[in-house]
Amino acid sequence: MISRRGFIATLAAGGAAGVLNHRPTAAEPAPETTRIRLVRESSICLAPVYIAEELLKAEGFTDVRYVPLEGNFGTGDMLGTGKADLGSDAAPALIVNLEAGQPLLMLAGLHAGCYELFGTARVRTIRDLKGKKVAVTLLRDDRHAFIAAMAAHVGLDPLKDIDWVVHPVEEAIRLLKEGRIDAFIGFPPEPQELRARKIGHVIVNTAADRPWSQYFCCMAVANRDFAVKHPVATKRALRALLKAADLCAREPDRVAAFLVERRYTDQHEYARQTLREVPYTRWREFVPEDTVRFYALRLHEGGMIKTAPQKVIAQGTDWRFITQLAKELRG
Repeated sequence: MISRRGFIATLAAGGAAGVLNHRPTAAEPAPETTRIRLVRESSICLAPVYIAEELLKAEGFTDVRYVPLEGNFGTGDMLGTGKADLGSDAAPALIVNLEAGQPLLMLAGLHAGCYELFGTARVRTIRDLKGKKVAVTLLRDDRHAFIAAMAAHVGLDPLKDIDWVVHPVEEAIRLLKEGRIDAFIGFPPEPQELRARKIGHVIVNTAADRPWSQYFCCMAVANRDFAVKHPVATKRALRALLKAADLCAREPDRVAAFLVERRYTDQHEYARQTLREVPYTRWREFVPEDTVRFYALRLHEGGMIKTAPQKVIAQGTDWRFITQLAKELRG
C-alpha cells in the first residue's frame, strides 16, 4: 500500500515538485487549530480532497481526519451541522443548502466538468425533459439541483415540467437501461460506467458543453464557524486542496493508482479516465463568483430558491483566501 507521505514523495520525484515547493512564509502565522475534518465522499473527481492529507500536514495540521457521509447527508449537510470543517460539493447543491439555512462559506472553485446528463432515445436535448421521468437520489440534492438549473436555463419550470422520481444510483441506472426512466445525471465513476455499458446517451457533458463548461461544478466549501474562527487555518487548508488539484492535473495516472491502492475506488480505469478528463486547473482560470451567480440565477428562475443571487453571494461566499492564493501559487 502506498502511504500518502510516500505518494507525495513519489510525485515530487516524478516532476511535480514545483507544485509542492511553495511553503508558508515565516511571516505567515501558524494555524489557529491543528485539527481539521474533511468530508469523504465516493466520487472519484474529488481526488484532490483525498490526496491532500500530507499537504495539510505540511500546512501545520497534525490531526487530519476524513469523515464519511451519514445517512442522506451530503457534504453541505455534514459541514452545516458541524460534523466536518472542509469539503467540496457541487455549486447548485451548496446554493440549495444555503437556502435551507446551512452555515456554509464557499471559498473557491475546485474543478469543472464532472457531471454528465444521460437520457434515453426519447430525450435528445434538455428541453425534451418536459413531461419526462428524471431520476435523482434525493429531492433537493446535487443531482436534482443541477438538472433543475439546466431545465430553468432553457425555459422549463423544473417544479412543474419534470416528473422527478427518487431511486438509488444502481436502481436508476437499471431503470435507464430498461427505458423506465428518461434521464439521469451522474458524476464519476457513473458516467464512465454508463458509457462502457452503452446505457443511454450523453445529453450534457459539463466538461465540454457550454455554458456549463464555463463554470465550476464543484466548489471548496467550509463550515462558516470554522472559517470565521480560524482564518489562517482556512487559508492553509485551501492552499493544500488547490495544490492537490494541481497534482491531479499533472499526475493523473499516479493519482488514479493511489486512489485504488488506498481503496477510495476499485475501478482503476474509470479513475484514470476521470483524472484525465476533469479540468483540475480551472481554479487558476475561472472566477468562482461567476459560478455562484450563474447557478443562483438559474435556481431562482426555476423556483428552487427564493434568495436573490446577490444575497447568496454576500452571505455564502468568502473569496479573500482564493484571491491571495491565486497570486501566491501563480505558475
